[in-house]
Amino acid sequence: MIELNAEAIYRDFAARVIDRVGRRDVRLVGIHTGGVWLAERLRAELKIEHPVGVLDVSFYRDDFAQGGLAPDVRPSRIPFEVAGRDLLLIDDVLYTGRTTRAAMNELFDHGRPARIDLAVLIDRGGRELPIAAQVVGRTIELPPDVGVVLTRDDDLGFHLTLEQNHNDD
Repeated sequence: MIELNAEAIYRDFAARVIDRVGRRDVRLVGIHTGGVWLAERLRAELKIEHPVGVLDVSFYRDDFAQGGLAPDVRPSRIPFEVAGRDLLLIDDVLYTGRTTRAAMNELFDHGRPARIDLAVLIDRGGRELPIAAQVVGRTIELPPDVGVVLTRDDDLGFHLTLEQNHNDD
């Protein structure tokens, strides 16, 4: 069984984000929901003054016509100019790459960023698109019918669990 100590993985992830970002003027953009939680915590810990951008990529997914609209769709919110900015796109789990592709499509609708780096807490392999994260908390291998789920408790601590028949991407 794979042990997933979310807080330990997060600490490694945050240290790698610091190494990657350095002193660059970067804007954080989290993908709903887990990526937003991670971005908010990073913003506080790194003392980044800019607000976190929030993406819900439901309308940008390439499987939208097949699955229809999810019941928990929330509006995206990008409270800063995207054009010409360095962005750190943050998600909890990277799997097929389709969510990341959808997020980049949405970001480009807001303008042309100077750079987009991808940071993920968990990279579980299984890519269907040529997407790679520049910052990874932990890489694991899982069968296709097992997913990784990030949850957050009231004290803003993170927990990772494995679930059958869940599709992360």
